[in-house]
Amino acid sequence: MSDAVIEQAQDAELERLDGEADEPAIQHLPLDGWHRARGGRMVPFAGYEMPVQYEGIMAEHLWTRENAGLFDVSHMGQVGLTGDGVAQALEAVLPGDVAGLAAGKMRYSLLLNNEGGILDDLMVTTLPEGHPFGDASHYMVVNGATKYDDVAYLLDVLPEDVVINLMDEQALLALQGPKAVDALVRVVPSVDTLVFMTAGAFSWNGTPLWISRSGYTGEDGFEISLPADIAEGFATALCAQPEVKPIGLGARDSLRLEAGLPLYGHDLDPETTPVMADLGFALSKRRREAADFAGAARILDERANGPAVKRVGLSVAGRQPVREGASVVDADGAIIGRVTSGGFAPSVGAPIGMAYVPAVLATPGTQLKLIQRGKLHDATVAAMPFVPHRYIRAGAK
Repeated sequence: MSDAVIEQAQDAELERLDGEADEPAIQHLPLDGWHRARGGRMVPFAGYEMPVQYEGIMAEHLWTRENAGLFDVSHMGQVGLTGDGVAQALEAVLPGDVAGLAAGKMRYSLLLNNEGGILDDLMVTTLPEGHPFGDASHYMVVNGATKYDDVAYLLDVLPEDVVINLMDEQALLALQGPKAVDALVRVVPSVDTLVFMTAGAFSWNGTPLWISRSGYTGEDGFEISLPADIAEGFATALCAQPEVKPIGLGARDSLRLEAGLPLYGHDLDPETTPVMADLGFALSKRRREAADFAGAARILDERANGPAVKRVGLSVAGRQPVREGASVVDADGAIIGRVTSGGFAPSVGAPIGMAYVPAVLATPGTQLKLIQRGKLHDATVAAMPFVPHRYIRAGAK
């Protein structure tokens, strides 16, 4: 691939990410100065100034796939929940088995409205003894752009005796890549005892940390919740490891796209159900049988009879990426679907995307036409992920 093509793809991605958010009051990450000192190009995203790149999206993406990348995701919402019956209360709005989630285990879930639409996607963890979040029994990580709306919704629908704490005093870092464990275990001994979707309490220089083995790249990795006032020292210690470099928002987006992971506000929204989004795995068996979560009637009907539309992966012919907002059209040019994410995939070496199309067209191998700025592009429905996940699961060590 020529340098010109790579440069053009990166410029288009930066232009897109530059316009991602229009929040009126821009906030700053605890590591704002740290990012700038390392050459981070800062752009507004989800109401925060965030580093979109340091060396370049392509280089940062490939470094993370081969080594370990450090992402600042402190814009995300970290929520502690305290009170009697928190798990049962959460099950009214989450379709996962929260009550059956063992201490130290975490689960991907979806915050649903009464129509079964997705208000957010999130991680929920049952906290074990010795965790650093006070009296909380459960910990959730929600999207940065929706965290205040999420908390307001939970305050409205959960019982009054459930206390919800948005922990703005905590920073959140993600260390991702096949060598993440090699780097982190030197800084936080014994962290390698964790496996995918488990979490635990650790410490660094006497300060409590909460670490999960999870992430948003498809690679092995960790997310580290820590007090904001030690985030700079901890990030510096991680980047002193030879495997680690700071990585920006641009590569985070291309990595998650290759991993087939949806982005809320783009691939997911309140008009989209879990079945439409191809997230049926988030509907736990016990909860399906009980049918007692928000929007259950609609969601279970779609599961049994099929949704009208479905999220699919796209392999796009040629070299030009097709971006969010492009239309999927039929042979007569009528719009039948929409592209929700798209970009150049450095590990694949070609443009890829996600779209919602009629369910009858969702089979991998189906040929589609896309139209962007008046130009037609050929695409093929592709199985996701585009790059295999490399999580370290229990029993695989």
